Formats: sequence, structure tokens, C-alpha cells
Amino acid sequence: MRKRFYIMFVARDQEGNLLKIPIPVHYLYVFVAGAIIGMMTITGMAGSYTRMLAKTLRFNELRDEKEALKKNYKDLEKVADAKERQVASLSSLAGEVSALYGLKSELPLEHGSHELAEGRSEASINQFFALKTSAMSGVAGMAMGYGVRNQATISDWVRMAAAPSLWPVQGRIMSSFGERSDPLNGEGAFHRGVDISGDYGQSIVATADGVVEYADFRSGYGRTVVLNHGYGVTTLYGHMSSFAVTEGQRVSRGDVIGYIGMSGKATGPHVHYEVHINDTAVNPYKYLRTTLAQNSLAAHGD
Repeated sequence: MRKRFYIMFVARDQEGNLLKIPIPVHYLYVFVAGAIIGMMTITGMAGSYTRMLAKTLRFNELRDEKEALKKNYKDLEKVADAKERQVASLSSLAGEVSALYGLKSELPLEHGSHELAEGRSEASINQFFALKTSAMSGVAGMAMGYGVRNQATISDWVRMAAAPSLWPVQGRIMSSFGERSDPLNGEGAFHRGVDISGDYGQSIVATADGVVEYADFRSGYGRTVVLNHGYGVTTLYGHMSSFAVTEGQRVSRGDVIGYIGMSGKATGPHVHYEVHINDTAVNPYKYLRTTLAQNSLAAHGD
């Protein structure tokens, strides 16, 4: 005969009588199993609810991001539209100013694709700001002073403005550029520069911004300074009595670079001045435009 086990619950009723309630143990097993199943069910439901809540929150985040992106896109469209109008206005203005000064585009573009149209707009805007910069820095005025306007570019203006324009000394031209008789031997010779008279020890100034490329004794020229001005332009100053600069030094237009002397082959105190374009000597006379005094620059070392 199988034994049966019970769990006895003891309690008192309202009258104080002792009540005993026996419950078979196997009922307790059923209750515990049911409780476990119930808890598992509740846990599963809670997990499902948590996942659903997380998905809902993510959906709301994505919806908010979408709305923000739509708003940002509309704002960008407005900015782009405003910039397009500004570009068109500046492009038109740059074209008018360029036409007024006879400037041509740095990179001429043909009509055609959208990319070329954008390139034309960008080139026009760049030219407009280059015009503004050149006007504020004085480059435009200096370049136009050379009289070259039609079909020139901003780069041409910059090159012309960088060209030597000062007299190296204020004096009289004793000998011009070209064929002449050598003053020492009387034979025919080609004079590669101009000789400008002056007092012994008088200051010689840089005729344009540049870097000292050479400062040493050169046969025939005596003590000589060569300045590199960029864009293939160099200037040479010969027959100095002494130097005021050294090789590699950067100088500005009007800075003193040396002093008039008679070193080398010279019959009297003067400066021999040459201008070279891409290593070819050209007539310096057309570059002798203003003196240091006319430019209201201080002559250092005078």
C-alpha cells in the first residue's frame, strides 16, 4: 500500500476552535509547477513588451530624424538658392568689370555642359575677387600705368605690377641700351643696359620687390647685385662701391641694395642697370617710370 503525504495547514476560526486542513503533497507539486509556468509566461510577456517598447522608441527616433532631415534639406535648398542668386550677381558684375578693363578670362571656357557652366561662374567670381584684391593693393593702378589693358588677365596685371618701375638712382642716363662704341677702347659693342650717373657713394635702390640672387664681384661689372623679382624678371646693378645686401636676402621696392662706385670697367661714378626677361636683356628705359622721391618712399641709408 502506497504511503501518502500531506501538508497540514493549521488555523483558528472566529470562535477560537483549532482547524486542521490537510493537503496532499502532490497537490503542492502541481501548484509549484503552475506557479513556475505562470512566472515563465509573465516573464516572456514582459520580454515581448520590452522588445515592442524598444522598437516603438526606435521608430519614433527614426521618425524624428526623418523630420529633422526634411527640415535641414529645405533649409539647405533655401541657402543654395540664395547662393545661386549671389553667384549670378557676382558673376555678372565680374563680367562687366572685366569687360570695362578689357580683361580676358584666365581659362576661357566654351558653352556646353553643366560642369562648364559652373566652371565659368567660379572663374568669374575668382576674377571678381582678384579684381578687388588688385584694386585694394594698388596692383591694378600700377599695371594699368604700363598701358596694357586689352585682352590682359589678372595674372598679366600681377606680373606687370611686379615689374621693376623705379629708377635705381636719380640721375642722368649717360649711355643707352643697344649698339654703341665702347668708352674704353672705342670698339663697337652691344650695351645690355643703361648707365645712370650719380655721386660716388650715392644709394642704389631695388627697383621692385625681389630676392638677392647675386652679390659679388663680376668681371667687367665690378661689384654687382642681381635681384630676382619672379615671373622670369631679374635686374642687375653694376659698378658699385659697396654692397648693402647679401645673397638670399629679400628686399622691397625702394630698399637700398648698394652704393654708386667705379668698380669694374668704368670711366666715372655711375650705376650700370639691366633688366632681363627670361634671361634675355631688354631695354630698361621703358621700366624707368618713377623715382623714389615721386613714390614718396624713404631712401634707406642716404
